Amino acid sequence: MDLSSIISIIATLAVILIGMWIASEGALIMFVDAASFFIVIGGGLGAFFISYPLNKCRKFLSVLGVVATSQDLEVNEVRPVMVSFAEKARREGLLALEDDLQELDDEFLRKGIQLVVDGTDPELVEQIMRTELEQIDQRHGFGNGAMLHMAGLFPSLGMIGTLIGLIVALAHLDDPDALGPAMAVALLTTFYGAVMANALCAPIGERLSIKNEEEILQKELMIEGVLAIQAGENPRIVEEKLKAFLPASQVMSEEAEEEEG
Repeated sequence: MDLSSIISIIATLAVILIGMWIASEGALIMFVDAASFFIVIGGGLGAFFISYPLNKCRKFLSVLGVVATSQDLEVNEVRPVMVSFAEKARREGLLALEDDLQELDDEFLRKGIQLVVDGTDPELVEQIMRTELEQIDQRHGFGNGAMLHMAGLFPSLGMIGTLIGLIVALAHLDDPDALGPAMAVALLTTFYGAVMANALCAPIGERLSIKNEEEILQKELMIEGVLAIQAGENPRIVEEKLKAFLPASQVMSEEAEEEEG
């Protein structure tokens, strides 16, 4: 579970609620309006379902769950795993790797090693792994794009609600008691739309984008490592190859530690 994402979302909403509580002197009920809620939230979700086919909408919740989950292996954790596999393959042969397959939590890496153990042609191994990588990228790209699309929908629905509230207010200029509720709808719909877009949808979309970039980099490292292992390359060469996928700061830190050692 990615606690940082969950904590960040909760903290953002908490800060907004605290600000609302302070501004209203504890009367948070003034920020609750059923008409505004249905216009913004209901209208936004309705527009979302119009934008995407039903099968895509069903996948959206599973993709959204990526925000709250962490990867089985981080990029800097994959390299020692690949080096250990390279050492074992060099020492005992590729077939010996089959004994360790069940210990791998990452399905993508497990499939790659299984292809190598089965004696699949190296070009075919790379083709299969890169095809699966493209599917992962497209699936995550859909989630990111959908969240950013919703970030654009909610403010638009908020503007529609504002226009509705203004129309109602103008229609009751001779009734002061009706102006307050109408103006509340006009302002609260804009407020709801802004919160949904800027406090939830846009940040979640950006987080999905970052997670996708991290996973693509991780999977690229795995592909390079699997092909190097299949080619029987020296574990030291494998390690140096995979260093290229790590942040420069981490590589420099490791080199400094090696020099000190």
